[in-house]
Amino acid sequence: MRAMLFERPGSPLRAVERPIPRPAQGQVLVRVHACGVCRTDLHLIDGEVQIARPPRVLGHQIVGTVQASEAPTLQVGARVGVPWLGWTDGECHFCTSGRENLCPNARFTGRDIDGGMAEYTVADARFCFPIPEGYPDEQAAPLLCAGLIGYRSLRMCGDARTIGLYGFGAAAHILAQVCRFQTRETYAFTRPGDARGQAFAREMGAAWAGGSDQPPPVQLEAAIVFAADGSLVPVALRALEPGATVVCAEIHMSDIPAFAYDELWMERCVRSVANLTRRDGEEFLALAPQVPVHTTVTSYPLERAGEALEDLRAGRFTGAAVIVP
Repeated sequence: MRAMLFERPGSPLRAVERPIPRPAQGQVLVRVHACGVCRTDLHLIDGEVQIARPPRVLGHQIVGTVQASEAPTLQVGARVGVPWLGWTDGECHFCTSGRENLCPNARFTGRDIDGGMAEYTVADARFCFPIPEGYPDEQAAPLLCAGLIGYRSLRMCGDARTIGLYGFGAAAHILAQVCRFQTRETYAFTRPGDARGQAFAREMGAAWAGGSDQPPPVQLEAAIVFAADGSLVPVALRALEPGATVVCAEIHMSDIPAFAYDELWMERCVRSVANLTRRDGEEFLALAPQVPVHTTVTSYPLERAGEALEDLRAGRFTGAAVIVP
């Protein structure tokens, strides 16, 4: 099979030929039809999030069909999605208390397990989701991480009705649609001067869109920082009403600068979101067709995966990028 291989931080992905993997007990072999590109992939390439045992095939927003199964729960021919969380021990106190996203022994697709920037991959059947009918493969792929991390972040916002979205990329463009469906208002913050991104945010349902250097027209009941820029955290805090929360959705973020305690006082809160649970996946993939969520995607062939990552870094597209082997 063809695959794009990560070998070391700072080096470009390399096109290789590898044997098609074989599923072990409890696993399935998936023929990859589409694999979303995520900012986490950039963090892996840059060495900001470590891969313990390279080389590795990246990619954790996988949509494909089961070609071989060693698991009774999934049959050959099933269309499935494979997310970032690829395996947990099921026994630690996090797993047994509904917090498998915090499992200390967890393994992650595209970091600890070969991912979807290849023609085939193997996955633990327990961590595969059925893909809703009506979603083409490329449209479905961003739901598997951008959609799921946005949904989990939204859960951390409670019943907030006015929500700031700092960084309007793959996750935010999905979440804005969900919030509009739930009659919540979103306020989108892009790079200063990004008129194209702001217009896209309004198209996706944002009540207002501006640069991250601008204050929103209302006080926010919650804010989600999707950008990897820690300096946006105190900016978001200053936009909150008392009792509101800033949710940091990135797996890696630059340092958060010092800020005055007065900006946190009045029971404002800053918290992070880590990974996802299967409950998140089940709930969100049931919700997406109801909205219905429409993902805006730019497609790249497998051999141009590196180009897709650099386009993501530079903000050259709106919505999400998807690799099609």
